[in-house]
Amino acid sequence: MKQMIQIRCKNNKKTLKVATGSTLSDIFSQLDVQMPYTPVSAKVNNKVEGLHYRVYNPKDIEYLDVTSSSGIRAYTRTLFFVLCKAVHKLFPESNVVIDIPVSNGYYCDLRLGRPVTTADVDKIRREMQSLVDRRLKIRRHQVPTDEAIRLFEGLGYKSKAMLLRTTGKLYTTYYDIEGFVDYFYGTMLINTAQLTLFGVEKYYDGLLLRIPSREDPTQLGALVRQDKMFDIFQEHHRWQNLLGMSTVGTFNEAVNQGHTIDIINLSEALQEKKIAKIAENIAHESRVKMVLIAGPSSSGKTTTCKRLSIQLLCNGVRPVPISLDDYFVDRDKTPLDAQGDYDYESLYALNLELFNKQLLQLFAGEEVELPRYNFQTGRSEMSGKLMRMEPNDVLVVEGIHALNPELTAQIDEKLKYRVYASALTTILLDEHNYIPTTDNRLLRRIVRDYKYRGCSARDTIRRWPSVRAGENKWIFPYQENADTMFNTAMIYELAAIKTQAEPLLEQVPENCEEYAEAYRLRKFLSYFNAIDHSVLPPTSLLREFLGGSSFTY
Repeated sequence: MKQMIQIRCKNNKKTLKVATGSTLSDIFSQLDVQMPYTPVSAKVNNKVEGLHYRVYNPKDIEYLDVTSSSGIRAYTRTLFFVLCKAVHKLFPESNVVIDIPVSNGYYCDLRLGRPVTTADVDKIRREMQSLVDRRLKIRRHQVPTDEAIRLFEGLGYKSKAMLLRTTGKLYTTYYDIEGFVDYFYGTMLINTAQLTLFGVEKYYDGLLLRIPSREDPTQLGALVRQDKMFDIFQEHHRWQNLLGMSTVGTFNEAVNQGHTIDIINLSEALQEKKIAKIAENIAHESRVKMVLIAGPSSSGKTTTCKRLSIQLLCNGVRPVPISLDDYFVDRDKTPLDAQGDYDYESLYALNLELFNKQLLQLFAGEEVELPRYNFQTGRSEMSGKLMRMEPNDVLVVEGIHALNPELTAQIDEKLKYRVYASALTTILLDEHNYIPTTDNRLLRRIVRDYKYRGCSARDTIRRWPSVRAGENKWIFPYQENADTMFNTAMIYELAAIKTQAEPLLEQVPENCEEYAEAYRLRKFLSYFNAIDHSVLPPTSLLREFLGGSSFTY
């Protein structure tokens, strides 16, 4: 008779006795759990596991569906797997690269050796649907890492083999569908039939893999053109190809060979060159009297603004900063969010009428007295600071709403130059495992919040969904309004952040909700060989988060 163990299910607050060695899928079938969508993974003692996972000791379990961040990641990874299998069958000599998160989906470079046609994409879509309709099992294998390396080398998956070789892990997990094997760094679904919805479209010279919306998984995410975002990713991929470092495995190998300083210097030089080019473009446009810089949380907007201001001076343009924080309305006029708290992220927390009025006065050559927001009293006051624009002056405005047309609705469009700055991570773990750009920004914020705001990693992780919701509402819809985009991420930065972020993540207790995300981020960082951040130049954008900057914040 099998030994029985106790399971506590958080979904329905019930306790159940199950046989030792039961899978999470087996256990779910024994529970009367009502969920709007079928589970795709589960938190086991606040650590996310796939439904393959077997339980041998008493556990707390919470099942997750595709409306959760962990669930949609598992769903998306499995779609990648099915796509790779379909392409391999149809085009055995191809090499799929899961390349760019764009347009509510993922751009995939098929590398067929010729242009991708609509007919190719139609074939791939039909083959993927066939794999789903056949309800194929997705099997999980755990083997010694040296065995996995030999397997992937034999299959010609060089980037996977190199990644595994440089991480120093003893065991590795990989998956197979009908003997087609692949490696993914997170949880997977257990059957292709769970992929109830996906889309495949021709996109540029590859294809766009579309995924369900988290808000309504019965619908695909809206197909929004993001041409400027796509171009900036492509530009950075070209740089990485010049460096010969498009994946973490090649990066780790370069670090191991002593090229860290070269990588840092070249990355910083490429970034400074881009900032200098933006400044030149602004200086050459005599019509421009206002530079608007926007971007999501922890995108490095402040340092971008400071470095761009220096480059503007080098081009004979005097930057005049204006802080949107000084234009907050009185606290009792501030909009409220869904929880009834003051919504300082809202555009309407700003005095738009006063802001536009003073801009018009400045551009007309008049003198204005700038306001100052008193955060202690919650009142807007006049500062006594007078401002008048000189002929070579350009106003520089940095803030989350800077690209929203309503912010400067009364200002002539010809006077504006818009910059969108964000950390658009372009290095891949391997060719089938992209790195979410949001992870890059979250890790920056964890380090910065602890260092400068006294917040724990747990606090930052808990607030992150609210931050992301604000970005989706107030920032991302306007990013394509930019005249130029600036990628603040650098190829080496996650290896530099690692040494400061890991100890903070390790402090998140196992018995709290935020542990799952902290554990996931720790596992993710384990793929990078750490580099010493002390060798970063004092003007590096990363110094805004890691400390030691020559700029004052």
